[in-house]
Amino acid sequence: MTRDEIYSKVREILADTLSVDEDDIQPTSTLKGDLGAESIDYLDISFQLEKNFGFKIGQNELFPQGVAQDPKYVKEGKVTPEGITALVERLPHFDFTKFRQDPQLSRIHEIFTVDAIVNFVQAKVAAKG
Repeated sequence: MTRDEIYSKVREILADTLSVDEDDIQPTSTLKGDLGAESIDYLDISFQLEKNFGFKIGQNELFPQGVAQDPKYVKEGKVTPEGITALVERLPHFDFTKFRQDPQLSRIHEIFTVDAIVNFVQAKVAAKG
């Protein structure tokens, strides 16, 4: 699949799962802030990606948990450099450039963009062969 084909299918999945218009979904759209995703939606998005693209997503592979509760990763409401390193290792297809400039835990949802999901799917599809 080409990147454009993956992007088109991801947009369809997000529009259906989040009940938003496809025209409102752009590469830079954030799942939570721009598209209104809630915690439960992340499970449905993962399931739909697996179903539509034919791969499995490991637990915490796309939407990792537990970082915010670890005191070595978060101090005084900010993700520590060690925490950012851990997130980058878990989410290598995501862009942390803006988040590194102001690593407030309350802003972590901003890394979950449509483009990041497309990058993730593209890597999974390529690995599948």
